[in-house]
Amino acid sequence: MQDYSAVFKNKKVIVTGGAGFIGSHICEALVGFGAEVYSLDDYSAGKEKNIAFLSAYSNFHPLRMDVTAVEGMDRVFDGASFVFHNAASKKNICMKDPKRDLRVNAEGTLNLLQYAHKHSVQRFIHASTGSVYGEPTIFPTTESHPLRPVSYYGVSKLAGERYVDVFNRLYGVNTTILRYFHVYGTRQESNEFGGVVSIFIRNILEGKPLIVSGDGTQVRSFTWVKDLVAANLAAATTEGAIGKAYNAASGIRVSINELAEGIARLMKVPSQIEFGPPLIGDIMEFDVSNKAIKEDLGVEFTQDFWGTLSRTLDEFKDYLGDSANVAAVLAH
Repeated sequence: MQDYSAVFKNKKVIVTGGAGFIGSHICEALVGFGAEVYSLDDYSAGKEKNIAFLSAYSNFHPLRMDVTAVEGMDRVFDGASFVFHNAASKKNICMKDPKRDLRVNAEGTLNLLQYAHKHSVQRFIHASTGSVYGEPTIFPTTESHPLRPVSYYGVSKLAGERYVDVFNRLYGVNTTILRYFHVYGTRQESNEFGGVVSIFIRNILEGKPLIVSGDGTQVRSFTWVKDLVAANLAAATTEGAIGKAYNAASGIRVSINELAEGIARLMKVPSQIEFGPPLIGDIMEFDVSNKAIKEDLGVEFTQDFWGTLSRTLDEFKDYLGDSANVAAVLAH
């Protein structure tokens, strides 16, 4: 990864969702570059253990805060130079509580933008999602594709994007939007609200079948979390990225069936796949263009999907190390 110490050293940087999967990796990189990193997380999804190792650094400051909160925000934003907004209500949760989904993804984004504008933050990098496109009809899908979300989550994240655009156009806040696609890597949640990669790994380690929603022919564009960190840092330090939205995707295309069979093969166990009902609002096909982010920001995405995936397996020793099934699998 490029050395950004000259940019971030001694600068106050806010990372929302900092105790989460992606946010913790962004915090880790920024701490290494000497930034004064303030992690904002309400721990509804984030975990203290994701950032526990950062407590050894005096330039890391974890705060328990909700992005919709008002109290204390002025103090947090005072003197801040950068904001990496990664806090979100996840897609898996939106059907259970769509109003909470809207509050976090739309109102929370608006709240942060107001404070960023008030305190003249230098750059505001907003994490969005490929779900804002809805069911793609143009392949490969570029940033100019119509935005027609088909899920509560996609709608609320699009509302967040619109607020970001408004603050850029009306108030000159230096914003950049990154649309994430199926991120995988260490520290990803493996419960029902986690990503499919980590859920499959956990099920295998616990000797459970892999539950595939629908027929498993859905194609995903998986992106390694370390590449996403690089994309965030490049977006925050590239003048030409201001006011733009980018697909932050590797371009790798893997079906859910291929993923299930491949993970089982990687872990040297027989694949046990069970098919369940399709998810409401689930998108069947992803073929994402990353041309713009590569050309504008110089971001390169790792293409060794299975190699990087194998590097995440050790993470599950920490989560499930006391399981006999885990010991048996890892002994292979």
